[in-house]
Amino acid sequence: MAKRVAVYVRVSTGSQTVENQERELRAVAAQAGWRITKVYADRAISGGKSREERPAFRELCDDAVRRKFDTVAAWSIDRLSRNLQNLLDFVAELQALGVGLYLYRQNIDTSTPAGRAMFQMCGVFGELEKSVNRERVVAGLDRARAEGKKLGRPRIDPEIEERIKAALIAGDKGIKKIAKTLGVGTGTVQRVKMTLTV
Repeated sequence: MAKRVAVYVRVSTGSQTVENQERELRAVAAQAGWRITKVYADRAISGGKSREERPAFRELCDDAVRRKFDTVAAWSIDRLSRNLQNLLDFVAELQALGVGLYLYRQNIDTSTPAGRAMFQMCGVFGELEKSVNRERVVAGLDRARAEGKKLGRPRIDPEIEERIKAALIAGDKGIKKIAKTLGVGTGTVQRVKMTLTV
């Protein structure tokens, strides 16, 4: 009897696509003789978000409890989560349910002892990399401040800001129209609008 496999794919931004992940996982399933029961796809959702904030991932977890598949297949460890504790909790939950986990990029199958150990090591290194990157960003910002550089977006010309305020108060144009007329972004108009409502 063919192994029943749930495929999970995720991308963080709207400009990315899940199709490449899905295509590669379907190829693996076909080669291994697995039967894909469903593809769960979260689009434009960060891997740092909780289970409740990721609809497809939450459905995947619920279906695991219902024993709708034998294994979860994902393209990479970071598609499941970017938080080590969340990853470990998810794997522990799958193990308690008797559900395996296959990770294409890491070539890990948690139905084996070696696969479980390797998965935990990948999670540790993924979390370490994230921490190192965060420290680099903070160090870079601190250095820029020490050199007297201004951080954040540059302020708009005060005259333009007053014209935006006047247009907003007049109320005869929408945000997009004001932005286009004055040659600024809609975000700038929104920010000025917020100062009027405070």
